[in-house]
Amino acid sequence: MKRFGSLRRSKKRKEQDGLGGRHQSEASCLSASGLSTQPSTPTQASSQPVFTQEVPAGGPSPERPEPSARARSLSTPLDTGQRLSLPSAKPPIPSASPVPTYSTSHQVYGLFEGMLEKLELDDDAAEPESDIYMRFMKSHKCYDIVPTSSKLVVFDTALQVKKAFFALVANGVRAAPLWDTEKQSFVGMLTITDFIIILHRYYKSPLVQIYELEEHKLETWREVYLQATFKPLVSISPDASLFDAVYTLIKNKIHRLPVIDPVTGNALYILTHKRILKFLQLFMCEMPKPAFMKQTLGELGIGTYHDIAFIHPDTPIIKALNIFVERRVSALPVVDGSGKVVDIYSKFDVINLAAEKTYNNLDITVTQALKHRSQYFEGVMKCHKMETMETIVDRIVKAEVHRLVVVDECSSIEGIVSLSDILQALVLSPADACKEDLTD
Repeated sequence: MKRFGSLRRSKKRKEQDGLGGRHQSEASCLSASGLSTQPSTPTQASSQPVFTQEVPAGGPSPERPEPSARARSLSTPLDTGQRLSLPSAKPPIPSASPVPTYSTSHQVYGLFEGMLEKLELDDDAAEPESDIYMRFMKSHKCYDIVPTSSKLVVFDTALQVKKAFFALVANGVRAAPLWDTEKQSFVGMLTITDFIIILHRYYKSPLVQIYELEEHKLETWREVYLQATFKPLVSISPDASLFDAVYTLIKNKIHRLPVIDPVTGNALYILTHKRILKFLQLFMCEMPKPAFMKQTLGELGIGTYHDIAFIHPDTPIIKALNIFVERRVSALPVVDGSGKVVDIYSKFDVINLAAEKTYNNLDITVTQALKHRSQYFEGVMKCHKMETMETIVDRIVKAEVHRLVVVDECSSIEGIVSLSDILQALVLSPADACKEDLTD
């Protein structure tokens, strides 16, 4: 047996900060009255008149609690300003037993102490298996990726739509689980996409107020929007594997996956492609690299290279929003007259319209709108088709972006590589290949 990569915790402590461990969180919830006590979820503290307080972490422990004890230790009953009947939480029960290990021929040890102590492969393996990242994902749970300290915003469905979007801006988050008091459960997610759809559907001109945004409650908007295509909330258990999380995100074509405690029914965290890929990339250097990591984007055919949606600097915002909705894309490269990529307008940039309270005038150009970016913008993150998969993964993780624009030597757009494309190639495609081998 060969042993690869003993992870030195002191060396990577800074990098691992927030990637797993016990759950300490702050809690807040916005209800129809705008006041609340803490939900049991780790929620985002708000600068709005929202009461927050810290959820007891149950004290540090050198060992991971047993699943049954852990499920009850993560949260306390949700309170949206009204009485709920969720089970009361119990303090965590420290485990006296050692951390369990996996006894397969391909083993991953130390889920708590460093997450990856050693990875063993058979001696007769000619080269690292292409499914090594898939196996890594299957041997870790969603709970392992929940930060040691995190925040999450929760909205009551009786809250006004406009206040909800202002709260997203104030808290610097992109999505929030929706709590239905009557059903005593989470019923959906509010995302920036909802904001875009409302503007796309109801905007007429700068002179006409968007009544649906100003007056509707979240429950009213959901009734209108979901009456034709109702989709139940897609969520995942903290005990599900990260492989299941990747599969759920990509197959359902969603970007936010709430982790919900099956015991208490409380939301714990929102998983994203970015978080999962960052977790995987952190341990890649400790694992043997499959051959495809040295292949180029062009050779692997990863990304979208046909019928790319893009806009120009003078494109009106309302037209950009229409493209977001009709093409179901999350970002639009901004291309100048010569075909060169000069900027990018993403769905997240749209929330600045709420921050600036300028959503009543969507006839302004993209260039004008991008002047109001609330965060520093370091430029469009690009790549080339001749760069290797290993280079692409490192770049997109370090840049903390959701996609790379593929350009040629003249910086003209050739395609888009998203986080979904990368996780599909690293995790799901090898899994599909394994299934085909078994059937053959």
